[in-house]
Amino acid sequence: MYVLFAILAMGINIGAQYISLILYSGQYSLYLAMAWGTLTGLIVKYVLDKKFIFQVQTKDIKEDASKFILYSLMGVVTTLIFWGFELAFNLLPYDSAKYFGAIIGLSIGYIIKYQLDKRFTFNAQLYKQMGKQ
Repeated sequence: MYVLFAILAMGINIGAQYISLILYSGQYSLYLAMAWGTLTGLIVKYVLDKKFIFQVQTKDIKEDASKFILYSLMGVVTTLIFWGFELAFNLLPYDSAKYFGAIIGLSIGYIIKYQLDKRFTFNAQLYKQMGKQ
């Protein structure tokens, strides 16, 4: 199920980038598109991971916001991997190459992200241990 959600989030991310590039093609348009795609994919993936993969129910908005911030922080390195691949592939002489780079980078990133979220973001045992200290 995680793989299916990762594919869905990748589709949303790349789709948002594509739409962004259609709407604006000026200076720094790729960077804006990458940021917009990252944000949309991040939000969708967080909701799906929290509910269906890790089956976490937050007690209130404050706890949910805290988990989302931690989820986002865990994604910083993986986002840099994704962006690095996309930007590197963008140097190729094919317009669609950046999207292939994005898919490769996102795939690598999601493999790493799953482990980080499992061990830290959605680890109930870790939170219980931290509360006892």
